[in-house]
This record gives sequence, structure tokens and C-alpha cells, in this order.
Amino acid sequence: MKKIRKLNMRKDYEFRYMLGQLLKELPEGIQGSLKGTIYAKASNYGIREARDYILKKRDEGVINESLAKRLIDLLYKYSVYR
Repeated sequence: MKKIRKLNMRKDYEFRYMLGQLLKELPEGIQGSLKGTIYAKASNYGIREARDYILKKRDEGVINESLAKRLIDLLYKYSVYR
């Protein structure tokens, strides 16, 4: 079976905290939705799917370019092949 880059579950709580810190500048409704979807995609499907979701939200104007880059950097920092 081919290994896929996914969220490192050993650093799960740390990732969720950092994700929350990055998203706190957004309205609460959007913040919760983004946080849940990014976490679910990164842990279950893979970092690529989570990155694509972030880029889609950037293109829709929900988040800006700077925040999108910081979120993607965070994903790769807390990822591992599994």
C-alpha cells in the first residue's frame, strides 16, 4: 500500500491549537467550519486534499493569500507519511 502524507496524530492537539490560533482572526462561523474541514481532510484523506481545500477557500475569497500560505505551511510542518 502506498503511503500518503497525512497529519501526524502524535502532535494532534498541538496542530489543532496552532490551527485555531491562525484562524482566530476570522468570524466564528467561518472559523469553526474551516478548522473542522481542514483537520478532517488532513487526518483522514491527506495533506494534498487539505491544501487543495485551503486554496479553494482562498480563491473563493474566504481567506486571504497570507493566511492560506500560513495554513499550508502548518499542514506540512505537522505531517508524516503513513
